[in-house]
Amino acid sequence: MRYTTFGRRTGLRVSEYALGTGNFGTRWGAGAEPDEARQIFDGFAEAGGTFLDTADSYQFGESEELVGKFVAADRDHFVLATKFTNGAAPQPGISRTGNSRKNMVASLEASLRRLGTDYVDLYWVHFPDDLTPMEEILRGLDDLVTSGKILHVALSNFPAWRVSRAVTLADLKNWAPVTGIQVEYSLVERTADRELLPMAESLGLGAALWSPLGGGLLTGKYRRSAEGRLTDLKAVIHTESTEQKTAVVDAVLAVAEETGATPAQVSVSWLRERAAQASVSYVPIIGPRNPAQLDEYLAALDVRLTPKQFAHLSEVSAIPLGVPHEAAAGARDAVQGGDARRVTPPATPVA
Repeated sequence: MRYTTFGRRTGLRVSEYALGTGNFGTRWGAGAEPDEARQIFDGFAEAGGTFLDTADSYQFGESEELVGKFVAADRDHFVLATKFTNGAAPQPGISRTGNSRKNMVASLEASLRRLGTDYVDLYWVHFPDDLTPMEEILRGLDDLVTSGKILHVALSNFPAWRVSRAVTLADLKNWAPVTGIQVEYSLVERTADRELLPMAESLGLGAALWSPLGGGLLTGKYRRSAEGRLTDLKAVIHTESTEQKTAVVDAVLAVAEETGATPAQVSVSWLRERAAQASVSYVPIIGPRNPAQLDEYLAALDVRLTPKQFAHLSEVSAIPLGVPHEAAAGARDAVQGGDARRVTPPATPVA
């Protein structure tokens, strides 16, 4: 497995996959038992994986507890990321959720206890709560960086305008910089192409991309059975609800037939090629629920799509960019001297 720095705003080195541990534990009623979770972790580590992504809310804290046990023998080798906002209790109270400084500090202390460590490499704000001012979030995170309890800060599932404002505020105030974003992205969910990923490239943010298989849709398994997230987790689900999604699954299955790879491997290979063309690190968060699924993800590291296959998958999955992007694209020739093809764009997109 190869390694990259997580964006241009940090020297944090991460593996090209992050292991999402939301499936570690059974407190939600679905997930990997401790022994099976241990096998998944060991297989990931043996393949060279170092980037672990968890959250206090995953399996009501059980995921963090298991991860803490697994990394205990060599904690500093791993890049450990966790999140706060939702809380770890099945029925959290008003003071134990959200992004206030109060909940931030309490959540981190609880996560550190469950993880059995005195610091977290990367601390994500899991979701916006639509209540806490960005200044309070950033200043609170800066204090935690100063204390040494977290090393880097990042935002998960935030809209681009809020991330951009956060980056600017942190820079102006000389607070700990925002280093990355986490967002859903796959061949069946490319709306991040409108704002979030161009923003990440422009501002030098790393991008951790969750649900790279579209909740299992891109494996083609739901054409044979409803077994999976549709029946177990009943969350983070995509179905063939549009003609385009059906066309995307058709295209993935066709390329899988051409290459001899599985549909899951084709989907991840497309994402890795997409990442290779970006100016910052795009790190897929893989979420295997058993060792066999991990093996399939790891095998995707050896799958190479032809330029024609990559272009076809990109075209069939492309989304309308909408306002103002389509109007701006239509004006590009005019604003770049009459023929934009004669102009070499900057390597880093202009903010």
